[in-house]
Amino acid sequence: MASAVFSQSFFSTLTSSPKPISKKTVDNALPLSVSFNQPLTISRSHFKNARRSSIAACAASGDSSSSSAELPIELRYPAFPTVMDINQIRGILPHRFPFLLVDRVVEYTPGVSAVAIKNVTINDNFFPGHFPERPIMPGVLMVEALAQVGGIVMLQPEVGGSRDNFFFAGIDKVRFRKPVVAGDTLVMRMNLVKLQKRFGIAKMEGKAYVGGEVVCEGEFLMAMGSD
Repeated sequence: MASAVFSQSFFSTLTSSPKPISKKTVDNALPLSVSFNQPLTISRSHFKNARRSSIAACAASGDSSSSSAELPIELRYPAFPTVMDINQIRGILPHRFPFLLVDRVVEYTPGVSAVAIKNVTINDNFFPGHFPERPIMPGVLMVEALAQVGGIVMLQPEVGGSRDNFFFAGIDKVRFRKPVVAGDTLVMRMNLVKLQKRFGIAKMEGKAYVGGEVVCEGEFLMAMGSD
């Protein structure tokens, strides 16, 4: 008898229609703002549009990656601009082989700053002795190359300098961060900090980079001659 009553009550629970839930019950149960004025409807078009957007995004991403992968590496990197070529540099600096350590000027503001490059190759005459088993550009030559860039900044008539004479007066706070080896491109920036025209002394700051990382930096005092 008890079994029959239990079966009947269980069967009636499964087959009876659920009681409607009132708005008040939902508001109390959910801490969200739910509007019952307009029911939320999601049609098949919503799913189709979302799927098309996802496919389009994936296709665009695939096209960009495939295009970059198809582009040869020799075409991906533009060359440095040329503001002064080697002939113009030779017209300013008195240095000559094997001590001219500036190949190209890529940015130049007379009397203010300059950015130049030195292409370091295994054919440079200092590599056979520094060092035979591990070619490394000497740090003193990096300092000299920076000083030559400083000479390009200052040895101009429009800033009161001379094309004939300029000398090191001092260097300070020089640091070498990483070795420079054959195959590197040394990018050097020199900025004028202070100029004392009366004494012909220029204080400058310089940094040299390889691949965007600082390899050498320091402060420079340069003495300029006059005609």
